[in-house]
Amino acid sequence: MFKHAQLESVKAWIGDPAHGALPLHARIQRALRQLILDGALDVGKPLPASRALARSLGVSRDTVESAYSQLHAEGFIERRVGSGSFVSERAQASSRRGTAPRTGPQRESVRLSQRGTSILQGGGVRDFVAPRPFAPGVPETRSFPLRTWERLERQVLKDYGTQALRHSPPQGVEPLRRAIADYVNLERGARATPERVLVLTSSQQALALCATVLLDAGDRIFIEDPVYHGARKAFDAAGLACVPVPLDDQGMQVARLHDAASPARAVFLTPSHQFPTGATLALDRRLAVIEWARQNQAWIIEDDYDSEFHYAGKPTACVQGLDPYDRTIYIGTFTKSLFPGLRIGYVVLPPQLVAPMTVARTLLDGHSASIPQLTLARFIEGGHFGAYVRAMRGVYADRLDVLAGLVRAHLADFVEPRVPAGGMQMPCVFTRDISERAVIDGAARVGIDLLGLTALHASTTHKAGFLMGFAAYTPDEMDIAVNALAGVLRALACR
Repeated sequence: MFKHAQLESVKAWIGDPAHGALPLHARIQRALRQLILDGALDVGKPLPASRALARSLGVSRDTVESAYSQLHAEGFIERRVGSGSFVSERAQASSRRGTAPRTGPQRESVRLSQRGTSILQGGGVRDFVAPRPFAPGVPETRSFPLRTWERLERQVLKDYGTQALRHSPPQGVEPLRRAIADYVNLERGARATPERVLVLTSSQQALALCATVLLDAGDRIFIEDPVYHGARKAFDAAGLACVPVPLDDQGMQVARLHDAASPARAVFLTPSHQFPTGATLALDRRLAVIEWARQNQAWIIEDDYDSEFHYAGKPTACVQGLDPYDRTIYIGTFTKSLFPGLRIGYVVLPPQLVAPMTVARTLLDGHSASIPQLTLARFIEGGHFGAYVRAMRGVYADRLDVLAGLVRAHLADFVEPRVPAGGMQMPCVFTRDISERAVIDGAARVGIDLLGLTALHASTTHKAGFLMGFAAYTPDEMDIAVNALAGVLRALACR
């Protein structure tokens, strides 16, 4: 029979609420298995008879028999007719005899690769799963036409049946690639065909693909300064040497690419609404960067993450549509324009990159789910996407005006808003000496999410401040949050 301590250990294990989802026989089996693994039950040690153990645990004999049968099937015990059940010799290699039973999770140091260490130290890219004012880059989802989406999804399931449950082609389903090509050609002035579109899960995945497929570790890439943190982290994780290029009110100072002491293999741009400043890259600079890429046989990585939301006239045509040399990789996403849970982004590729990028994608996640792709294709083709974007463009423009007014009314003693011509977030810079970190931490304590500007800059000659997302928040919600933020700033200024 078990020692008293071993029996109590089994009782504690099966009574632990953390294991409550398991059937009773599985809890007993796992508890006994853990005693064997911990060395508390040595090789050859007899287990109690199933009837006796059932009586001690207050369960049926069948329950214990089921636990014993599973332990036998896994090789942890041997069952001898007429003799009983014993700990198997096969469990010897994995048991930890001579060590004390574990009292809690053990944390062991682990040796990561240089790339893994870089990714861990970089902290990854944090999504705002439950967004609070003023989390940037978060769209309004409460106004999404869910009934229309549900109707289109039912049509997909009716028309495709079980075919929609199969693997999608790694490049994406043809109806969606066709719809994307038609959309970016019409709305963004791109030069796209369905054959050049690669459907992905996100723009972040596109950045990671570009970093690993187009460039080798140690290669130089020009980036904007300040720059979108997700891009910088993707490039750093791939071991690239990021070379910051300063901005002005017309975007990246492209002339500096030609003046650089050493050439680069690529340049990363957010030309429609520079992240985080909101500046639009001037036409002459777009043409200049295209010429630079031609001369240096370099790549232009164009992230057009929220160009749908431009509030002062029509947005400038994308760089990809102006590039006759096929040196531009155009990245787009539906995460911002529709809803984050959709997880569909895309790239429009030069013809020579379609095969290598598609093959590389198969090593990451293989493909995107077919049903959302087919539903989105119909959402675009039916005109619903265009109508929704137009409606939200008006909503977001109004919310930007409201936020700018609230900041001027309540935060003017501390920050200056830099009102952008488009996008989903507004930068604010401090007009007095206040700790950016203290403001962000203080805001978080009162339910406000801000993204600091300092971490987005490579240079030290910049003004501290923060980004305020406005797309997902009503005027009333922003009013309450701005007043709470004003309280945080006043408290910090009085220290």
